[in-house]
Amino acid sequence: MATTADIRNGLCIELNNDIFKVIDFQRFQVGRGSGKVWTKLKSTTSGKVLEHTFQSGHNITDVRVERRSMQFLYKEDHGYALMDQETFEQLTLPNEMIDNGQFLKEGDVIDVLYHSGNDALLSAEPPQTVVLEITYTEPGLRGDTATNTLKPATVETGAEVRVPLFCDTGDFIKIDTTTGSYMERVKK
Repeated sequence: MATTADIRNGLCIELNNDIFKVIDFQRFQVGRGSGKVWTKLKSTTSGKVLEHTFQSGHNITDVRVERRSMQFLYKEDHGYALMDQETFEQLTLPNEMIDNGQFLKEGDVIDVLYHSGNDALLSAEPPQTVVLEITYTEPGLRGDTATNTLKPATVETGAEVRVPLFCDTGDFIKIDTTTGSYMERVKK
């Protein structure tokens, strides 16, 4: 049994007969009263995101999870085909289990979370950043670099990202998979 002092990003807890993963949290103190912990939770079964506030010191039920590294093989109509890197077993994850899966390319390694008690699949976490090649973007005009203007670009996985005007077709860029935003241009 844990308390609200143990809450951190990525922690899996049991709440209302469901298992939730903590996406974000914030502790705050109000006047004379006891403190509170605001959390943003994502359900591992339905994918719904909700906000919940706990009183400081409140007992919570944490869930023991096991991380397994799996390699992304290919995208199917109803999910993502993955292979366990230790046992070479293959499984298909539903589309809603992976956030921003449109940035995954073949061979990327994903962390899959399992419930340690009953070996149930909880969620999947893509890599924090990926490096992808721009397959199409409009050419930028010379001298248009004074402002922080962005233009749409299609990357090799088919996803669309907003990039600065100096990026061209064939450039490699680093993308933050949590927000889907451009980070920097990379030399390959």
